Amino acid sequence: MVRVTAAPITPLDVLCATGSSYFGVPRTPYVPGVQGVGTVDDRPVWFPTTAGMAPGDGSMAGLASVPRADLVALPDGADPALVAALGLSAVAAHMALSWRGELTAGEQVLVLGAGGVVGQAAVQLSHEAGARRVVAGARSPAAQDRARHAGADAVVALDTDDVAELAGRMEAACDGPVDLVIDPLFGAPAAAAARTLRAGGRLVHLGSSAGETCPIDSSTLRSRSLRLLGYTNNELTRAQRSAAVATIAEQAARGALTVAREIVALDGATAAWERQAAGSAAGRIVLTP
Repeated sequence: MVRVTAAPITPLDVLCATGSSYFGVPRTPYVPGVQGVGTVDDRPVWFPTTAGMAPGDGSMAGLASVPRADLVALPDGADPALVAALGLSAVAAHMALSWRGELTAGEQVLVLGAGGVVGQAAVQLSHEAGARRVVAGARSPAAQDRARHAGADAVVALDTDDVAELAGRMEAACDGPVDLVIDPLFGAPAAAAARTLRAGGRLVHLGSSAGETCPIDSSTLRSRSLRLLGYTNNELTRAQRSAAVATIAEQAARGALTVAREIVALDGATAAWERQAAGSAAGRIVLTP
């Protein structure tokens, strides 16, 4: 039993609860929350759950029942709310960059959706990995500000679906061809970003908040021999996930990784859920006791 100290409201929680995820309509009633931070024997831990994806309850409660093998010990000094806010979103950013994207020092990275948690983490983690330049794309002014705060070297407004216009903006912000694109959006932004890649460049796709389809043209793919790579946290082994969480928590504890977040008491979960689902929150909402 884990005594929960912080539970984030994530896009996956909303998708699961509405039956919109590829896991289908969940069996109800259930307690939402696919991840959280808490304590076991007074030691801080991060933990995942299958809430909304399989029968069982999640983290948005005072106590959560979790298989001991799924617990990840957190370092001293790690802020529970920060680790919860980063959580699996930062894991996705880390693994998309290092594992699927094979980022190496000196490369230029373009991060789409950089105002979200995945994007903010990807900007910071790219710098930590030695990227020479990190360009961010975000739609709203508030999201663009979050990308700048995360340390982006340049920020591109993604406020149009005109692929040619977006590609022109991205090319102007980049210092020559891009080596790696991190794409949690798909749609027009991904099609535009593909045009900025060098020959043999990589685009790692891990979300579709801008559209389920993408108008990438054949000539762009073939003429540059581009590599389009899919990514999902669900393919990680328990050992991979635990190692990634530990890395994220360690970087957060030493001040190298942060994210915009908002702390809300658990008894305010209803209004908080509605704001997170509507996209009107100032950052990732984290519920605390």
